[in-house]
Amino acid sequence: MVIAAVLLASTSHSFAEGVLNIYNWGNYTSPEMIKKFEDKYKVKVTITDYDSNDTALAKVRQGGSGFDMAVPSQNYLPIWISEGLLLESRPDQMENFKNVAKEWADPDFDKGRHYSVPWAMGTVGTVVNTDVYKGDINTWSIVFNPPDELKGKINVVPEMNDVMDAAVLYSGGKKCTGDLNVLKKVRDTLIAAKPNWVAMEYNTIEKMTSGDFAATSDWNGSAFRQRLKNPAIHYGYPKEGFVDWSDNLVILKDAKNVENAKLFQNFMMEPENAGMNSGFHRYANGIAGSEQFMPADMKDAPEIKVPAEFAANGHPSETCPPEVQALYTKIWTELQK
Repeated sequence: MVIAAVLLASTSHSFAEGVLNIYNWGNYTSPEMIKKFEDKYKVKVTITDYDSNDTALAKVRQGGSGFDMAVPSQNYLPIWISEGLLLESRPDQMENFKNVAKEWADPDFDKGRHYSVPWAMGTVGTVVNTDVYKGDINTWSIVFNPPDELKGKINVVPEMNDVMDAAVLYSGGKKCTGDLNVLKKVRDTLIAAKPNWVAMEYNTIEKMTSGDFAATSDWNGSAFRQRLKNPAIHYGYPKEGFVDWSDNLVILKDAKNVENAKLFQNFMMEPENAGMNSGFHRYANGIAGSEQFMPADMKDAPEIKVPAEFAANGHPSETCPPEVQALYTKIWTELQK
């Protein structure tokens, strides 16, 4: 009995007390869902925001971040894995893995789901206030060769690979291309377009709905939240092509609160919890059955359910070869000047 009591106390302490430090994109985590986790497991959760994949990767590469978990995008996740930054937590062996949708159970970016749990998924497109511009919004011309009505009122979300992929597709190339002729066209397109932009920042929900921006490149869930505040704001699926992406919840190799982090991975594969989170950030997720726990307006929202006429234009996000990524970075650095 004494041994059993000691084991029980030890298990209770490691699984049901303490803290959990999550490093995540800003405005991307449901406070209600976090409170549910805290109340259930008596774990205090702290969330620290980052604004880009590159910011997160650079911070974690330094080591000693103090974070237990992060949420990298699928095109960056293989880098985190290959550099040994993650704990092989084996979500595929957790109780709630049975809820992961079949198409997300064995993705190329994390074969067998040995490291990651689905968090959210979406697309990258254009967002336009149609009170300002009433023309075609389903084109990257909105950003790269804008109509007069939008010049000086355009924002570009500065996630490097999203912008580079969009410019490559707009220029007639294929994602992750190393073709120097295409990349020269991409570079010239970006440099010529920049004077028409008013900003390059992530704060699109507030500034689109306030009227500070009339158009922006953006993610679909952000566009959805903008439309809920202003029905004149609409999301476009560029005919030149757009990227499908996912973000995924991982545990860092140097995490201090591993058991609590594993609890949270399993918790996020519960349909009700994933649905609650989606109801906040307004993106779909990879957990089967979570739809019934989402707001009713998400079921057929045009930002979530890609219209049939645009579906063929989607391209999965992927990890570019290092030499291509170096070329992208060179163009991107020049664009920042």
